[in-house]
Amino acid sequence: MDASSFHPPERTLMGPGPSDVHPRIREAMARPTIGHLDPVFVGMMEEVKDLLRYAFRTENQLTFPVSAPGSAGMEMCFVNLVEPGDKVIVCKNGVFGTRMQENVERIGATPIPVEDDWGAPVDTAKAARALEEHPEAKILAFVHAETSTGAASDAAELCRLAREHKCLTIVDTVTSLGGIPVEVDEWGADAVYSGTQKCLSCVPGLSPVSFGPRAVETVKNRDAPVQSWFLDLNLVLGYWSGEGGKQRTYHHTAPINPLYGLHEALVILHEEGLEAAWARHRQMHEALKAGIEAMGLGFFVTPEARLPQLNAVTIPAGVDEAAVRARLLEQYNLEIGAGLGPMAGKIWRIGLMGHSANPTNVLNCLGALEAVLADMGAEITTGRAVSAAMAQLGQ
Repeated sequence: MDASSFHPPERTLMGPGPSDVHPRIREAMARPTIGHLDPVFVGMMEEVKDLLRYAFRTENQLTFPVSAPGSAGMEMCFVNLVEPGDKVIVCKNGVFGTRMQENVERIGATPIPVEDDWGAPVDTAKAARALEEHPEAKILAFVHAETSTGAASDAAELCRLAREHKCLTIVDTVTSLGGIPVEVDEWGADAVYSGTQKCLSCVPGLSPVSFGPRAVETVKNRDAPVQSWFLDLNLVLGYWSGEGGKQRTYHHTAPINPLYGLHEALVILHEEGLEAAWARHRQMHEALKAGIEAMGLGFFVTPEARLPQLNAVTIPAGVDEAAVRARLLEQYNLEIGAGLGPMAGKIWRIGLMGHSANPTNVLNCLGALEAVLADMGAEITTGRAVSAAMAQLGQ
């Protein structure tokens, strides 16, 4: 067999993730690999935990990155907090709420689904009703920022309702962390998980998590062993929470160089400031929105529930959406995402996440999308999108 080095093309990533990796993060990951129990590396691990507490807006000591992607962070929350026979209220308004339910079922617990339309936020009144009707429920689980639709839900109210009914919460913040406010302590969220490849602009493969005091107490008082060896918090913490950050026990070989990348990503976020990062994502969304609407296109999600970092744009009638995405990739090295499930063929998902949320990307995306749609004979208004976005940006 002939084999040679792999050299991927330079793409502009404006889909639902991964986002463009910041050059500083790429450089950080190329630094020398050292041992995962090296005192220098252990010191960096402590800094990562502190920086994640800043990003999550929490004082939770049990805050660290799982050595696997966001789906593993989700599973860690469920396998540690849910036991066979438990009842879990699961809010479902897209793909990732459905995955939460699958986790509950695989554990041998009973899901109590709260269904909402795709593209709509979780209906807090429905959640309140489910909590009232099922006082025995142990956990309320929901997605803060539903990546499959671009809809945001009211995490503060959902967490408040859960506390009122003495229920724990598991919150998916994969697409929200770093892009819109995530306030773990203010919400009173018990367990949250996220990913590195969205608004943090790092590579995929790590999942930041944070567990509050009620969650920790629940894990300590389980009746049954955690069904996953790798994701058992009692074992993982021997590595991530050694005494004084020094006395670590071996659990697994951490992904050393990706953790360099996450450290750099969190340093960049800290340098910019959380509020400034949230404002930048909002500004880039408003510019994209101005261009999309000037073209005659619209958004699937209502303005009050719309995520600035994940834009669900409706596809014009008669357009082959897959052909549009293929041409954007082939001719402009630009990636946007397709709809999932019932949204397939109805929306494009345009990401403005992390390093990808910048004026150049917004303007290039609008120009390329307009050119491809016009060439395909789509019924759009031409010649206005870029100038509308520039006006929004003050250029």
